[in-house]
Amino acid sequence: MNTGNVVRMAEAVNGRRGYTAPQRRAQALATRRAVLLSAQALFAERGYVATTMADIARAADVAVDTVYATVGPKPVVLRELVETALSGLDVPVPAEERDYVQQIRAANTAVDKLTIYALALVDTNTRVGPVHLVLREASRTDAACASLRQEIAGRRASNMLILAKELRLTGEVRADLSDQQVADILWSTNAAEFWTVLVDGRGWTPQQVGDWLADAWVRLLLC
Repeated sequence: MNTGNVVRMAEAVNGRRGYTAPQRRAQALATRRAVLLSAQALFAERGYVATTMADIARAADVAVDTVYATVGPKPVVLRELVETALSGLDVPVPAEERDYVQQIRAANTAVDKLTIYALALVDTNTRVGPVHLVLREASRTDAACASLRQEIAGRRASNMLILAKELRLTGEVRADLSDQQVADILWSTNAAEFWTVLVDGRGWTPQQVGDWLADAWVRLLLC
């Protein structure tokens, strides 16, 4: 469906008069979704630099001012694409509130924790991989995007250190590896770059990568 149709459908449902608060929220969400879908398609097709805010507005069938009002300037549009790709929802969700993170924390063994995480990456990196390629390109010329890329990498590093410490509590982690080394191994191998090299570069399926990561982490990190 054309992304602009999402907005028009919401307007048709709501009508021109008598908006209720839920209707206004639904229309705003539909507009935001149309903008982000349009931006993602254009970034992938033309690249970040070549895509203008007017292009995004035109593809979403909204005014340029609406793009700014519902999402923000172009670096913020890309940030929202990254954050929603990570969450798998229409809005960003902190890592600790994501379902798979809660499942990892509830698991009793290191093998289970690592397996849950590896399988979660099958969905997450399938979404994040293409957006991350756009972010990598954008970071070469846009300071805000370069800062975002560093921020995302730093957040992943912090989250992997938390996971490493949780794994250590199971008593199953190799004694010759520090928590920081465990975190760094997880951080490097769960990266979107690593993922796209295997999927796009070598033709692996996402499921194959997830299965391999689960097996490799168990072999590399556990006693």
